[in-house]
Amino acid sequence: MNSAYARCSARQRCGRNRRTSKGRTVATSSSRMSGTKTIWECNSPDSLLDLSARFCITHLDTFLTSSKAEVDTLHLPTEIGEKLFQMAQEEGVDLDDKFIHIFRHLTRICRASLRESSITDRGIKYLLRHGLRELDIHNCAGLTVQTLHNINRYSDNLQNLCVGNSVQILPDYLQPEGTFSDSESEDGRDGNIYEKQGFIIKAPKLKRLCVRDLFVNRGPMFFDLLLKPLTDLNHLDLSGAFHNQGMGSFGWLLNVSQLVSLTLHNVQDVEDSLKTLCQLKNLHHVDISQCNESRGHFKQPTQFMETLVRSLPKLRSLDISGTNLAGTGGERTNTESVQCDIAGLASRVDNPLEFLGLYKTHNEASGRQHIPARSISGDSCEAQILVAGQRYLDRPTVLENILNDLFHVFRYETCQNLKQALDILLLAMERHNHEKHIQISGSASLYYVVKSESLKRDWNVKVKRKILGTLLNGMLTHREDPTMMRNGCLTLCQFQIPADVLFDYKRLVKILLHIVSEHTSEENNFIQRAGIFLLNSLACQVDGQQKMLVGSLGAMEKMLLIITDKLQQGVCDDVMETAWSTMWNVTDETPVNCERFLNGGGMYLFLKCKDRFPDKADLLRNMMGLLGNVAEVPSLRHKLMTKEFVEEFAFLLDSCSDGIEVSYNAAGVLAHMASDGPQAWAVDQPDRDHVLFRMARAINRWDLRSGRNINYRSFSPIIRLAGVSHTPECQLWAIWALANLTTVTPEKYCKLVVQEGGLSLVEEMLNENSDQVKTSLHQVKEWAGIVRSNVLKWEEQGDLNLEFDG
Repeated sequence: MNSAYARCSARQRCGRNRRTSKGRTVATSSSRMSGTKTIWECNSPDSLLDLSARFCITHLDTFLTSSKAEVDTLHLPTEIGEKLFQMAQEEGVDLDDKFIHIFRHLTRICRASLRESSITDRGIKYLLRHGLRELDIHNCAGLTVQTLHNINRYSDNLQNLCVGNSVQILPDYLQPEGTFSDSESEDGRDGNIYEKQGFIIKAPKLKRLCVRDLFVNRGPMFFDLLLKPLTDLNHLDLSGAFHNQGMGSFGWLLNVSQLVSLTLHNVQDVEDSLKTLCQLKNLHHVDISQCNESRGHFKQPTQFMETLVRSLPKLRSLDISGTNLAGTGGERTNTESVQCDIAGLASRVDNPLEFLGLYKTHNEASGRQHIPARSISGDSCEAQILVAGQRYLDRPTVLENILNDLFHVFRYETCQNLKQALDILLLAMERHNHEKHIQISGSASLYYVVKSESLKRDWNVKVKRKILGTLLNGMLTHREDPTMMRNGCLTLCQFQIPADVLFDYKRLVKILLHIVSEHTSEENNFIQRAGIFLLNSLACQVDGQQKMLVGSLGAMEKMLLIITDKLQQGVCDDVMETAWSTMWNVTDETPVNCERFLNGGGMYLFLKCKDRFPDKADLLRNMMGLLGNVAEVPSLRHKLMTKEFVEEFAFLLDSCSDGIEVSYNAAGVLAHMASDGPQAWAVDQPDRDHVLFRMARAINRWDLRSGRNINYRSFSPIIRLAGVSHTPECQLWAIWALANLTTVTPEKYCKLVVQEGGLSLVEEMLNENSDQVKTSLHQVKEWAGIVRSNVLKWEEQGDLNLEFDG
């Protein structure tokens, strides 16, 4: 009961601290300190600068010059150069040596951020020659200690240096007698080069230094040598630093006594730092948080806290997450004048901290009622979790726990600040694309966020693209992980497909093709089903260029393999049916995909599926719709002209499966084949005239008011058949199709008839004023009259609506 009460109280208190603005997440003071970005932006068009930069970055040959004279005359201002580098990162371009080399003389930049880059020492040397003021390198495995030498050579202007994870440029080994393991001599015995030169990093103007996960194997004077030359340093972050011989009493921090911000997150032996920390009187921010439970246990937590806080008069921000420094709660101060549930902070009751980090503190400290801080990161309520997410974006281990906490909020509670939550999810996934657990946790929560109708009302095209782009990045990187694929597919189903994803169409197609062809095990059945459903949706209602793209990426071959596999299993499920439907969509007015179908043995699979699953109406409809597309291609029709295929099509004329759809498609295939004339009918059996007779008989049985399960983007193939005077049965099918579609769905198809010349052809047929467009069948004329009547009625209705509008 007490625990529940504490959580409730904290939640109520936290709720009053949330500050948001409609349409955009507002950064609180704490998030501004940590440099948090936001994905929320207005829906205005991209600036001309952004458009130009994006074009140049995706067409790097724009900058390639053919002569030295051109190199000397072409120069871009610093602002443009930095915009190009920023745009390259947004577009996912690898800032490798080749990229950097292009810009070595073209522009000068002051800031460079290299994340997940394959750049080497040579490439970064080109960058450093620009005289950088800020350099951030993270997960650049190709860099060595040579980059450190280059930084020292070109660091006169350097003010901000961040050496992140997976970057090994600093020495890690100092011999007792003074020899570093990275000595440039062959035998490694030319003496301690760093001690001789008096520095590890030479940057006289450096104000901010961040080195994450630094491992020092040997050398007790290492940190002294690192910090002593940096006389202007005021911000220091040594998160994850480890010294194999211990950190001592942290006395080396006194070399930079002017520090205003010190981060020792997850640093060993931090309890031994108290005496030194108390001497750094200028500190505004101290972070001694831990994510290792044993390291977070202090022997005298209350005394440590009280001494630290009283000794630092300028302290405004303190992070003790993951430790026991908040005490057990039993030692709280509770008098008439002072109420404080963290005894070590009793001295700050009248002067509360701007920020206090209590995430995963021992004894559930973040759930206590009286805490002297304006903003708190913790795990007791949604608001605290969101603050934690804002501040710990660069700590993947902590961030994974935060995302799990957010998932719990989304699934079992009601999230009160979806915009800020979405910010954290996307920024976390964007920043840690290679961290599988972050991608899985983030995408699981993303599913619940994007389901929200209230959020959908607020987001715009740019925000949707940010969500989808970030999700696709994670899916592409972790495409072998079934959980990531499942989360991604579920989230994608919440968007309008294909409209919302056209901007990143190719990547999504690649991912989905991988899913349907690789995640095929029984336990992954849902993933394959979801993937093929999305792929089919992507192939529907897009133009020919995108259908060609889908085909060029191997869609036809993968669909045929899926169908072959299902045939071998003797299973006709929604995966098989959707595979045929996908090919039906992809072949629509796309001859090259029709050819891929035939070359891949598609006709053989058609016959096998029909024989194996004769009662599957949806399957048969999808297969015949696909063959209708193939038959529309003149150069491929001869491949359908075999006794076996023609007999099958003729047999299906009398099918009642799925209403008239199978019979209709069979007649359409035969009409196209017959339209090439008697000389092209290359089989003796079935006889052409007999097939045409059966076709006419079937067409005359169809109800003109039959509802249709079909979607035409163009009537060109049908209108072509309507003009085939030498075979009136072709006209019969074509005119019936136009009459039916303009009767059942006039608002959609009458316009198409007019636009593509169908009305003019019908008029010529009815007026008999053309030798080329005539018919010998009375029924054709009757249905042609219905087409004309439907179109004229639709046009009159349109004129009437215009009058009312006026």
